[in-house]
Amino acid sequence: MLPVPPAVWPRLQPLLLQAAGLKLEHRGAAYDGLREGDGAPELGFRLEEAEGGEYELRADGLAGVTAFPAYAAALQGNALHRLDPQQAMRLDELQRLLADAPEGKLSIPEGQLEALAAGVLPELAKLGSVKLDARLEERMIRHPLKARLYLDRVRDKLLAALEFQYGEIVFNPLEDLRQRGAGAILIRDPEREAEIFRVLEEHKPASTDAGYFLSGEEEEYQFLYRTVPKLEKLLQIYATNAVRIRMPSSTAPPQVRVEVDERTDWLEFRFSMDGVPAEEVRHLVEAVQERKPYYRLPSGAFVSLEGGRFAEMIRIIQDTGMASRIGPDGSFKLPLLQGLPLLHHASGEDAGMRFGPALLKLAEDLRHPERLEFQLPESLDNVLRDYQKTGFRWFKTLAHYGLGGILADDMGLGKTLQAISFLVSVLPEIRESGRPALVVCPSSLLYNWSSELERFAPGMRAVIADGSRKERSAKLSRLDGVDVVIASYPLVRLDSADYDALAFHTLILDEAQMIKNDVTSTARAVKRLNARHRFALSGTPLENRLTELWSICEAVLPGLFGSRREFQELRSEEVARMIRPFLLRRLKRDVLSELPDKIETMLKTDLLPEQKRLYASYLVKLRAEALKHMAEGIFELKKIRILAGLTRLRQICNHPAVFVEDYAGGSAKFDQLMDLIRDCRLSGRRPLVFSQYTGMLEMIRRRLTEQGVSAFLLEGSTPARERVEICRRFNAGERDVCLLSLKAGGTGLNLTGADTVILYDLWWNPASEQQAMDRAHRIGQDKTVQVFRLVARGTIEERMHDMQQRKRRLAEEVIQGTAEADMPLLNQDDIRELLALPGATS
Repeated sequence: MLPVPPAVWPRLQPLLLQAAGLKLEHRGAAYDGLREGDGAPELGFRLEEAEGGEYELRADGLAGVTAFPAYAAALQGNALHRLDPQQAMRLDELQRLLADAPEGKLSIPEGQLEALAAGVLPELAKLGSVKLDARLEERMIRHPLKARLYLDRVRDKLLAALEFQYGEIVFNPLEDLRQRGAGAILIRDPEREAEIFRVLEEHKPASTDAGYFLSGEEEEYQFLYRTVPKLEKLLQIYATNAVRIRMPSSTAPPQVRVEVDERTDWLEFRFSMDGVPAEEVRHLVEAVQERKPYYRLPSGAFVSLEGGRFAEMIRIIQDTGMASRIGPDGSFKLPLLQGLPLLHHASGEDAGMRFGPALLKLAEDLRHPERLEFQLPESLDNVLRDYQKTGFRWFKTLAHYGLGGILADDMGLGKTLQAISFLVSVLPEIRESGRPALVVCPSSLLYNWSSELERFAPGMRAVIADGSRKERSAKLSRLDGVDVVIASYPLVRLDSADYDALAFHTLILDEAQMIKNDVTSTARAVKRLNARHRFALSGTPLENRLTELWSICEAVLPGLFGSRREFQELRSEEVARMIRPFLLRRLKRDVLSELPDKIETMLKTDLLPEQKRLYASYLVKLRAEALKHMAEGIFELKKIRILAGLTRLRQICNHPAVFVEDYAGGSAKFDQLMDLIRDCRLSGRRPLVFSQYTGMLEMIRRRLTEQGVSAFLLEGSTPARERVEICRRFNAGERDVCLLSLKAGGTGLNLTGADTVILYDLWWNPASEQQAMDRAHRIGQDKTVQVFRLVARGTIEERMHDMQQRKRRLAEEVIQGTAEADMPLLNQDDIRELLALPGATS
């Protein structure tokens, strides 16, 4: 015999019912096959009067049935009946009970008839037909249950008396029932009675034969608020006035009216709730903050503080600190900055917040800055794209209301230009107040900011606060007539004493993720800066942890999130809701229709001190050599040596370690490249990095590897077949960066998997640069391509760029014998210009 586990039975049962040739033996009989029974087995139960004043219960058909409770089934003959688990269990218990009874019948004493009628007969009716003899049927009283609960308060106790009624029979179910009517048998409703007792005893009230009582205030509230509503579905409740006044009523949700005081830029909150006197509001709010389930008014009435209608109020209390601020009249004030995150309630009628018209206008202005009519600077009206004009109006809106913000546009969307447009618009205020604007940026962007200001705001007087300690101090002490101060994060930290003594009109923090670590001395120095308007620019204001965003906000929106500990207790969705009015972020895909196919940007950086010394040394030698050859009339004969010297100067701009042995210093452009690649990766962009020097590319790859960044390298020695495979893998999404030399990446390659091109060093021939850009900017590219040119300020690279911009001619003649494959023909005037020699024409 093979046992069948219950878990297998549901899959086996239909197979057995369909099996051909199945033989079944059941209770001594043999059957051909197994069939499915219709409903429950055919059973009948009879209750009859017997001798001696007792009664007998008989079960017809039970002997031919086998119950399988574990399988929720029963077998009668060869019919397999599917039962619910309770039916199968009752059938099995009944079989066990009758198995020990003589002649398969049970004797029932007269005294147990009522219990049998109330509890057993209804269960038997679920298994089969039930018949009573005529005399017994006449004694049965069948009426629906009417249940009542009476509530009263006596001596600070809540009393509950329960009453059941069947027809004219009324009784306290906690007392012994004295049957009315000789020989009558009351058929009760055991399931409903049990449910009433279950609900009544959920909160464990004390009980006596007369009823229940509760003596504690909280126990009374729980009974009235939770138990009574459940009981109302089961019975009729009658309560005295002493109880009714304490029963929690369905009062209207709490309301918070918010107005803005335009004189002080503070928000005024006024709390109210129907049925709650104004003088009780403060205590009720404290109860809500403490998460109490109810508040009891002096009248004794319970005000329930549970349910969804109070969920919003609890959040408002947490966001505003209402409990500690609220006055006796139910009102309190909050700085505008801390109250603005609540403005999202303005669109919902169920949130319990009601806003005054001035505040609603402010909310609308912040949501739709593009609708505002701030006057654009005339010089930039035709320069700014539509989304940049929206960014300008966003700056102006926040400044109008005395607020700061974070411009978090994607890389390449012109955050710098939008900030400059704001500075131009407030230039009259800057000059009238005598307080310049302060731009703080990474060291590598100091001269880029200066260049952008010269380009887009030529009328603004800017000073770069760099140089020696003495020079920086002198610059900061003479700011009369200065419109913009440009400083780096490290120098703001070093000169914090000087900056602490100054007051600025506007503070712009570029690449604000530089202060993401709030415990650094740099972050602390930046947060102490005194400025009327404060803005941060960052395409990645949050890189790893939420606290990075808190640190930036403390610099431009101090107090928005409270302390660091309070901020860490917020959920991410709460942070998102609170920062929303103050953060503007557009991705390239959001404004794609406004962008050109290709955006070109030149990033300038100043050489590091050790680079400058080395560069100056080589430049002096090269100048002297060039002047000598020109004076002797042998320039054409010595041109190759001059050009080799130019190459050394360019390599020093890249990184002196490319050719100077034991060089232990750094490179500003190299550091700038690493920052740029990092920003690209954080923004989900994939760059191509071009350089003419394979040694430079190897150095870049080594540094990227140290940082855990994998990069492909394509150079002149890379076999053609391997180049195609590398392009395929990069376009498929493998690795984050591709490094290319001029010879390898100049023509023929399709690298549309990249959306950013970084020209690490400039080339003599602009056409070669164009070919490099075309590796990514070609048919099949569905993104805007961002092109960055890295240039060392005040060096030959800057002069090369100026020369390219003026001449823009193709280099068809190549100087023989040089390592520069893209070197155009240079005459003596070109060399004089590049080396700033006497007699240069420009």
